[in-house]
Amino acid sequence: MKLLLWLIGDLLKFIETKIKGVFLITIEKIEDDRGFFARTWDRQEFKNHNLVCDFVQSSISFNRKKGTIRGMHFQLSPYEETKIVSCHSGKIFDVIIDLRKNSPTFKQWESNELDSKNHSMLYIPKGIAHGFQTLEDNSEIC
Repeated sequence: MKLLLWLIGDLLKFIETKIKGVFLITIEKIEDDRGFFARTWDRQEFKNHNLVCDFVQSSISFNRKKGTIRGMHFQLSPYEETKIVSCHSGKIFDVIIDLRKNSPTFKQWESNELDSKNHSMLYIPKGIAHGFQTLEDNSEIC
């Protein structure tokens, strides 16, 4: 029965944040006594939401100590990047700032907590600065 629900259910939920074009992406876990399975990427779902789905690299940031700060990161044209940020171990306080001059949310910022328990992700389009502070030791961000 769980398999049937998984096949017809929403595996990824896209929630637009107050920053135009930024999405908090939540996953649906399919759990049993062994653990869980969840989809974290689906090209068609990203296309359905008119989001970039042609990524050219993947990176990991491992941070040994609680309180470590990384950012704010921002790339100028032609080096701009769209990012998907998630926390695979530990917990982070994630901050974004809209630096797109023609955006209705220009200069606005927001924060989210990402952790290894909820497995939520942030979709961050080009033109948005990004940084975080670790809230736990041994936090790994992808």
